[in-house]
Amino acid sequence: MRLRYAPRSITKMLSLCSIAIGIAATPHLAAAAQQADIPAWLAIHVGQGDGQIARPILQRARALYMRKVSEGKVRNSCYFAMDATRPNDPADGGRFYIVCEGTQTFRVVSSGHGSGRNLKGVVDFGNGRMCAKNFGNAMDSNLTTGGSYMTEETKTSFKGYYQSSATKDVAYLRTFLQFDGEGETANARQRAIGGHAAAKVAGICMKKDPQSPYANREGYVPLGKLVEYAGGRSDGCTSWAASDANQIISMVKDNPTTLYIYPESSDINAVAKAVAAGQSASQAGLYWNDSCLKSIGAPKFWKKETLEPVIVQYKKDHPAPPAKPIPICQ
Repeated sequence: MRLRYAPRSITKMLSLCSIAIGIAATPHLAAAAQQADIPAWLAIHVGQGDGQIARPILQRARALYMRKVSEGKVRNSCYFAMDATRPNDPADGGRFYIVCEGTQTFRVVSSGHGSGRNLKGVVDFGNGRMCAKNFGNAMDSNLTTGGSYMTEETKTSFKGYYQSSATKDVAYLRTFLQFDGEGETANARQRAIGGHAAAKVAGICMKKDPQSPYANREGYVPLGKLVEYAGGRSDGCTSWAASDANQIISMVKDNPTTLYIYPESSDINAVAKAVAAGQSASQAGLYWNDSCLKSIGAPKFWKKETLEPVIVQYKKDHPAPPAKPIPICQ
């Protein structure tokens, strides 16, 4: 995890919990502009370069955080933000932001975006690995949905064993951090949207190990190879490198905070309209990462009311084949 320590400003910042703020339920730019000014120590991290956060995203993330603090729903001194318009390249400084105003620290880590899907012969709303073009909130769409979230409970699940050496197998336990949303993100729980490590056990076979607490009735356990995909895509969740995930989840366990993901549907539609008119996002007074906008052409938001019936029908027309038995390890 990249950690940036900003120097303390000359004037000590007032406690966020003591500031009375009136923020609209959806933190759009107009409402965000009415909040307290970004403190000097944090302002030095604002920009569109590597390791920086774009001003509209920080403004909205702070507005959401302050609103939840004023409502008594958040006591955590840190909050999160994500810029899903940036390239998914861990080498460029990342696009998931951890802001701790109490300790005046600002961190940037990598994070994956939703892969989307290609329903062949019907509709393609898939995303490339580097830049996200498609966004949406439909069930089973595997798309990222921008907007306001709260972190909630965690659940740790056994994903299988992997070999850490020639003689030792290690159980991989992955923790999932549930998100709850509002507005267009309100179905986050139903979609099982949250945060987790970008890692899985792949290439599984079944190994005889009746002494394992994870053995099935026949005494077998899944064994495979641990695969980390910090630079890859997700099923719509926010995924982090394993070391970053452990630190992020520990920060909010039993101490929830806010997460703001950019862009929302209104941003996507506005940028798409500007592109259609031959304008750049900045010329239209909007924000989108330049390199990704050049790559994708124009973004698209898929409403659940439009996309969900298509996905349901596709499932009916293309039923999943019977599951094949997992092979026994040789």
